[in-house]
Amino acid sequence: MIRIAHRRYVLILMVLYVLLWLALAVAPLDRHDWLLENVLVLAFALGLAAAQRHFVFSRISYTLIFLFLCLHAVGAHYTYAEVPYERAWQSLTGHSFNAMLGWQRNNFDRLVHFSYGLLLAYPLREIFLRVADARGFWGYFMPLEFTLATSALYELIEWGAAVLFGGDLGVAYLGTQGDVWDAQKDMACAGVGALLAMLLTAALNAWMQRDFAREWTQSLRVKDRRPYGEDEIARMLGLDDGPQGRT
Repeated sequence: MIRIAHRRYVLILMVLYVLLWLALAVAPLDRHDWLLENVLVLAFALGLAAAQRHFVFSRISYTLIFLFLCLHAVGAHYTYAEVPYERAWQSLTGHSFNAMLGWQRNNFDRLVHFSYGLLLAYPLREIFLRVADARGFWGYFMPLEFTLATSALYELIEWGAAVLFGGDLGVAYLGTQGDVWDAQKDMACAGVGALLAMLLTAALNAWMQRDFAREWTQSLRVKDRRPYGEDEIARMLGLDDGPQGRT
């Protein structure tokens, strides 16, 4: 089995993404929307670079992150509501992709929201396992929960940006395409993607990990039977016997 050195593998993915990003940075459909779409990408890239010295993902995680960023780069180039997958499919097959699936709108944005959960839940799981020491049930639940939370946060950011900039730019960035439930459906797509990713990961671990059931059971056991809250405050203030803890 040929295995590329970790640093070299990450460098190859980075070069491929930069080449794609540069190609799609040329003459985007809406330059202002493209700039808005890439603000979070820039922040994410800077965060990955800053964390590189302390936290290195697996090749699998870096590949999943790469695939998601590629999808986002395509959406940013065309604006999500205008990605021409329908035209491309018709030119290849002579048939309508949307009609085949019963779609009434451009659903590339829904695909990317679904991919956000499907592709990024596993890298998030790595973080929760290696930083928060999440085990068993929590190692699968926390990536799902974080995906839903950040999806909701992103919808709030979209709303704020649309209100701030208004006009055609706000409409292009929001990309609801007239669907009043667009935000909820986007979050649902991300949640379903993350759920599928974690179910697949759990199934693989159940098959390959000998202590899977024991670890799962132990993760759901109560580790400290003492109540926290006001009782823990009393302990920290020395008003109660026992070691100081947390609230």
